Amino acid sequence: MNATYKTVKNFAHDEIVEKRSRFIGYCKPVKTEYEAVEFINKIKKEHWDARHNVYAYSLREGQIKRYSDDGEPSGTAGVPVLDVITKNGVTDAVVVVTRYFGGVLLGTGGLVRAYSAAAKLGLEAAGIAEMSLCSECEISCSYNQYGKLNTLIMNAGGFVDNCDFADNVILSFHIPVDKTPALDKEFADATAGEVKIEIKNDKFYEI
Repeated sequence: MNATYKTVKNFAHDEIVEKRSRFIGYCKPVKTEYEAVEFINKIKKEHWDARHNVYAYSLREGQIKRYSDDGEPSGTAGVPVLDVITKNGVTDAVVVVTRYFGGVLLGTGGLVRAYSAAAKLGLEAAGIAEMSLCSECEISCSYNQYGKLNTLIMNAGGFVDNCDFADNVILSFHIPVDKTPALDKEFADATAGEVKIEIKNDKFYEI
């Protein structure tokens, strides 16, 4: 499993008008093919009166990539939309470009440019996030050790998720998996071996 990947942050949309045709680029983060298809069908239902609802999606699970021209000439719509997703290195995302025909034919090159531009706008509106595989960790330390260890976590690129102040301090944090061993050694050095990282889980977080 790759330790990093790119996806989109939120559902968003943006649009352009090209020779009176309106192109609306929708983008949404998804994890499964079911979620992708559900979103595509939702947009199609909302824009039932549009001439075309072109789509493409890319998923990490199963390395799935699919697209549809939805009635546009082959290769002028779905492939350009998928190319935008792929060239941005994005996965776990679906893009739908809705076209309302404006009465002027755009030609093959014009269609490719318009669908690419609308897909790019949708992707940019959704925001691209870089995800990193992190260890979800926990440590128990004394109040005297807390300040120093908290600083070590942040300096190592970790993020503190929760602090429980009781008899001791229980610190919950996440940090990229490749940085965990070095941080564990820093903790040992700083506390004469008293504090050791307990890894609870591995999970992807936005960097």
